[in-house]
Amino acid sequence: MSATKDNLANPAPLGLCGFALTTWLLSLINNGTFGAENLGLVLAMGFAFGGTTQMIAGMFEYKKGNTFGFTAFTSYGAFWWTFALFKVFFTQGVTLPFVGWYLTAWGTFTLMMFIGTLAKARALQAIFLALTITFYLLAAGDFTGNHSLSQIGGNFGLLTALLAFYLAAADIINESFGRTVLPIGEPKK
Repeated sequence: MSATKDNLANPAPLGLCGFALTTWLLSLINNGTFGAENLGLVLAMGFAFGGTTQMIAGMFEYKKGNTFGFTAFTSYGAFWWTFALFKVFFTQGVTLPFVGWYLTAWGTFTLMMFIGTLAKARALQAIFLALTITFYLLAAGDFTGNHSLSQIGGNFGLLTALLAFYLAAADIINESFGRTVLPIGEPKK
């Protein structure tokens, strides 16, 4: 992807990096690599890079007329804000099954977004498919109290983050070189 017709920078790599870095850190906790005592750093990333930066990227996608990018980046920016606000201020009295419904709602939203990617690049499809699975596994872990499901969800979160890093890198590198260096599986027109 390259600069827009108005010669604006492509906001997608910024939004993808905000999403990928924050998702990576939370997934390292979800999969059990690190303990919950490290959540503070994830929350800081959630407010700043995962939340705010993605919302900014979404606003620039709006300016480009990209409904998908606008919806994705502003929504997942809001996800990180809600997650961080919940963990910092609002966990008192909230049950794990209700958190499971929160994650299920996000999984269902992500499934809708995945369907929207079916006419887009394969790399984008892979991100949204992996993220859908991540949300549903984490939700199942909270519904059942089965920590193994949450750990598997954390591993899918790591995969999701890697896929988002790849697409961000492809957007930046391909634009820098003026040709496809990292393929993203553009759909046939």
